[in-house]
Amino acid sequence: MIDTTVFQNKTAVYYTLGCKLNFSETSTIGKILREAGVRTVRKGEKADICVINTCSVTEMADKKCRQAIHRLVKQHPDAFVVVTGCYAQLKPGDVAKIDGVDIVLGAEQKGELLQYLGDLQKHEKGEAITTATKDIRSFSPSCSRGDRTRFFLKVQDGCDYFCSYCTIPFARGRSRNGTIDSMVKQARQAAAEGGKEIVLTGVNIGDFGKTTGESFFDLVKALDQVDGIERYRISSIEPNLLTDEIIEFVAHSRSFMPHFHIPLQSGCDEVLELMRRRYDTALFASKVKKIKEVMPDAFIGVDVIVGTRGETPGYFEQTYQFLEGLDVTQLHVFSYSERPGTQALKIEYVVSQEEKHQRSQRLLTLSDQKTQTFYARHIGQIMPVLMEKPKTGAPMHGFTENYIRIEVESNDSLDNRVVNVCLGDFNEEMTALRGTILI
Repeated sequence: MIDTTVFQNKTAVYYTLGCKLNFSETSTIGKILREAGVRTVRKGEKADICVINTCSVTEMADKKCRQAIHRLVKQHPDAFVVVTGCYAQLKPGDVAKIDGVDIVLGAEQKGELLQYLGDLQKHEKGEAITTATKDIRSFSPSCSRGDRTRFFLKVQDGCDYFCSYCTIPFARGRSRNGTIDSMVKQARQAAAEGGKEIVLTGVNIGDFGKTTGESFFDLVKALDQVDGIERYRISSIEPNLLTDEIIEFVAHSRSFMPHFHIPLQSGCDEVLELMRRRYDTALFASKVKKIKEVMPDAFIGVDVIVGTRGETPGYFEQTYQFLEGLDVTQLHVFSYSERPGTQALKIEYVVSQEEKHQRSQRLLTLSDQKTQTFYARHIGQIMPVLMEKPKTGAPMHGFTENYIRIEVESNDSLDNRVVNVCLGDFNEEMTALRGTILI
């Protein structure tokens, strides 16, 4: 048993970088500390504990992590500083050397943070506590409320794919998961706490079941039966793991939304092979076609990396043409970043930063066109929208089942309610549709 008396009436500040999974895990860490007697710091207060959950997906992410650590240490000079997350796992020694850092916790230790805090006395120098990637085995559950109406349910962690450009398998370990029964219990608890929507998160969620002999499809079917949860969204799923049976089920399910996020990374088969991806463009196109056949209004988001090693101008043009002809809604565009220790560094052809920027801008322009075309098709329709309380001074907003962002006049009584809205024209920023609540 941990003596929690030292934590009574202490304060903590949390800072998260990176993906939805990181935010979910930070929220769970916060819950653990609250149960031990620690409250979240109020505006203007100095914290007793700083928890920084890091990302390392790109070189820029590493830089932002270091900047965040320096900033938090300066803002809370006497705080006990804990750094965890992917950057902490990959570069624990470097992080431990940063002035003000007390402990660095790896992927295996993150879920047991409480036992490493001791008496909260600052260390003379930082201490790194990590486990070798090959020995990471634990699955730390997390079902956390987001900033607004939705919960994020961690269903899986780690990855076995080892794509040539990616360090995530080294930062997160091998694929692993909890049981379907445990996921259902967490979803029921979210419903009991007033949750209406749950986003399924993980590193490679379609790989769910590796450690329990179950499948992602079995999980989806079980979660669909949970009373009180009106909406589920699948955060991201590899195209080779998005089976036709999953697509068909979503099309006819009670609560899974017509909203998919599918990583493509490149629309050129030669580049996909260099990336060591497990599909080709023909398979990807067939998945989009299948979704649109059974859910014509489905929102489809697509991840794309530009400027990876080996992506010649001709290969990029193939990607652009492929995406231009694909019936998707939005592109999430990333510039390739060199990651130490990855196989991609063996590829000789290198794309300049200037060329990466130009390619990114072309795809972002294409993305805006596709999103606006998708939104415009729905103007004049009446659709159910789950409303969210806005930030101060902002219009109230919410999302349709197929993830169209809608803005309406603020009304606190509508927060976390599903209401019918008549969709109007674009807002001034062309990022959402205006809507009129139908009483």
